[in-house]
Formats: sequence, C-alpha cells, structure tokens
Amino acid sequence: MTVTLPTPDQIRAVADQCGLSLTDEDIASFSGLFKGSIDAYNLVAAMPDEVPEVKYPRTPGYAPPPEENRQNAWYRKTEVKGAARGKLKGKRIALKDNIMLAGVPMMNGSATLEGYIPDFDATIVTRMLDAGADIVGKVHCEHFCLSGGSHTNSTGPVHNPHKHGYSAGGSSSGSGVVVATGEVDMAIGGDQGGSIRMPSSFCGTYGMKPTWGLVPYTGIMPIEIFVDHTGPMTANVADNALLLEVIAGDDGYDPRIKAPKVQAYTKALGQGVKGMKIGIVKEGFEQPGAEAKVNASVRQAAKRFKNLGAAVEEVSIPMHLLGPAIWTPIGTEGLTATMMWGDGYGLSRSDLYSTSLMGFHRGWRGQADSLSETTKMFLMLGTHINNTFGPRFYGKAVNVSRRLKAAYDAVLEQYDLLLMPTTPMKATPLPGPDAPREEIVARALEMIGNTAPFDITHHPAMSLPCGMVDGLPVGLMLVGRHFEEMTIYRAAHAFEQIGDWKTM
Repeated sequence: MTVTLPTPDQIRAVADQCGLSLTDEDIASFSGLFKGSIDAYNLVAAMPDEVPEVKYPRTPGYAPPPEENRQNAWYRKTEVKGAARGKLKGKRIALKDNIMLAGVPMMNGSATLEGYIPDFDATIVTRMLDAGADIVGKVHCEHFCLSGGSHTNSTGPVHNPHKHGYSAGGSSSGSGVVVATGEVDMAIGGDQGGSIRMPSSFCGTYGMKPTWGLVPYTGIMPIEIFVDHTGPMTANVADNALLLEVIAGDDGYDPRIKAPKVQAYTKALGQGVKGMKIGIVKEGFEQPGAEAKVNASVRQAAKRFKNLGAAVEEVSIPMHLLGPAIWTPIGTEGLTATMMWGDGYGLSRSDLYSTSLMGFHRGWRGQADSLSETTKMFLMLGTHINNTFGPRFYGKAVNVSRRLKAAYDAVLEQYDLLLMPTTPMKATPLPGPDAPREEIVARALEMIGNTAPFDITHHPAMSLPCGMVDGLPVGLMLVGRHFEEMTIYRAAHAFEQIGDWKTM
C-alpha cells in the first residue's frame, strides 16, 4: 500500500475539516512540507510487519450445515491440535469468533467482516495449544459483541440450549451453547458489559470474568481497552480454574497487564467455604425487570453457602445501581472511537496491532446499513456525543468509576465475596424476524445491570448456575477482590459439590 502526496483539493478539504483558512500559496507550501513525512510513511509501508509466528498446523475448516448446528452456535468447525502433552491434553476448546485463529475465517458476528482471515494467533490460543488443547472451531458471537441477547449475529439468532426460540445470552452466545450441550469441554468468551457471565447465566455454565489485566487480550478484536476482558466458560468449576491457569499472565504485549498475581487456581478446589464471609448485595436484587422467581432462586442458593459454613449477610451498596449509567459513556464512546472509527484499535496503546484486521474492518463504512441495530445506535450516539462535547464524559465516567470501585472495596474489606443474581431475569424469548427496533435493542441491554459495573471497576466476577425456573437456568454471581480469583473458585467449587444445580 502506497501513501501518495495529497492533491491541492485534498489539502484544502483537510484544512476545512481542521478549521483552517489557507491561501493557494499556503497549500503549495504545506504540500512541499508534507513530502518528507509521506516518504517516511512509505518506508514503514515497505517494512515487514511484526507478528508472532504461527506454531501449529491447521486448515480453514468449514461452515457446519444446519444438522450439525441446531442452535446456530457454530461459525466454523476445524481442528488445531496442540502439543503432545500439557495441562489441557484431551480438552476440546471452542473460541468466541472475535478471537484470532490464524488461517481460519473470523467475522465477529458482522457481515461487514465476512471474509477476513487472521494472520496470527491470539496469545491465549498459543498458550492453550502449548498446553496440549485441541481447538475445534469458532463459535458465533453477537454483532461486534454489542448485545447481551443472542439475536444480533448477521447469520441469525443463536438459540438457548434448554429451550429453542429463547436467548442464549450474549455476546459470547455460541460459547455458552456449545459448553452447555457438551460439544466442547471448554470455551473462551469475552466480557465488556457481562458477555461471559450473561450467556453463562442463560445457558447454565460457569463463566469467569477475570480481573482486568490478568489475561492478555492480545489478538482479540477490541471493543474498548478499559472494559475488554477475556476468560473461560466451562461445564464445571475445575475446568474453569484449569483453563485460567493456562491463559493468565503477562505476554509482553498487552499494556493493561501490571504484574498480575497469577496463581495455581486449581488449588482452590476442595478448600470449602468454612469461615468465609459472603455479602448478599441488596441492590443486586432491585434491578429493573428483576423476576421474583430468579431472585428467590438466588436467595435460596445463598442459604446453601450458609449451610456449608460461610457467614452470609445482606449488605447495601447503593452506588451499585448507578453502575450501568457510569458504564454507558465508557462503553458508548470507547467502542465508537476504538472499534468503529479507530478501525478496531484506535491509537495510543503499546499493543500488538492486527494491521490486517484494521485494513479489512475499515470497510464497514461502505456497508453501514448492514450493521446491527445495537451497533447503529451506539455508533450514532457515540459520534454525536464526541461531535458535540468531545470525550469529556468518557473521562469523567472513568474518574467516577474509581468511586464505584471504592464502594465495592469498602464492603470487600469486611467480606470475602459479594453475591447477587448474574442477570435479573432468566432467558427471554428471541425477538421475531419483524420485531421493531425498540424490542431488538431492549432484548440486547435489559440484563446488564449487575454485570456491567464490574467491567469498569475491574473486579473478578463469576456466574455459576444455581437452579432452574420454568425450564431455564438461573445464574448466581460471585464477585471478589482484585486478583483473588482463588476465593471465587473456592466458593463456586464448594457450591457445585452440593449436587446437581438443575434440581435445586
């Protein structure tokens, strides 16, 4: 790709955009001044890119036919065999389709990205393969990961594994489904507003959003650096802890990682909860749209922790109810600037950039009408806010998020864990093909009230299944102190050992 010197008309247009008034002489002057910099751009363009080597052979795989894909959970099936031995030997793992697997197509839920093929593996992919895992394919996610429901993928909705026609949760919808159906042992999800925990709640799986900066996001299509998280989704706690052991830790690329405390998380298994203090967050049961049966199921589960020897008490964190509002400027303006106008990455991060993705994703501008309704809404709102006010509200929300973090931390000084419903409701019916935009957007955002706050305060949070209501799973969320995933795994494993959650 060659960078050419802008024409006089192009210089005049850019000057107008920048609010500058230039004479013809000014334009000629600037044209001459640009030349040295344009030459530098072309030197950079001619250099080979700096991307990691792809270590394990693979094929592009195939798009499974409907008979192999009843819930529409799979995007591509393939097989990438890892090392001959390791912690994950014998484990079959699916990747959310915003995760780069070199040589295998990736669309991140959007028709505008259809046809893109990554040229390197995400850090966590290499780590799993080095540990002996078999990567068996890419699973559908929501359109650019911008939905807590499972109805926005460009190929059609992903169906709940327990009740066809109902939401599987989002945005890691396919990940939740293939774990729940037993098609894989483990899956990787992503979480910016709850997108690991919400599908885990709706599908009945164990989903861990680790502390921000524990697991590298390198090689995963970003939404916004302040809220991007990735983590394990599994059918049991032991597999979840094992997978986190493999994927956690600094990779030398991700700028958010600050010497995280990586631990042997499987050592938390079997330690029980005797002597632990758990705070039931009152406001977590007061979210808009909260279902009484879901609240009752979670409160009943909390009593089970008490029977296991933990001290369980209700606590109040009023600011929790403001969490989604504080999240909104960060999520809206961040995704608009980074993922959309910034071609997936934006600027000012010492990261490993996927320039191939940036080049391909830039094409959304010519296909914007095909974007999902949620993507259109966030894109237009974020652009309007930036045009009118600049990024000041993003900045203020980040500042205020520290006060929200402090509110949780104050309670976590007295309690080991916080407990609340993962989602205020069980899985909802999927919007019909002719549903109005208002319904489509409502079904995408109505469930994020308890999950989104911890994406901006960065606390680790895990959803675990704790019962069934009307034939659909209920999720309970445990929240811990930063980098204390071990404490969450202790409690989750103890709860899991009580018996089958489906009969609770």
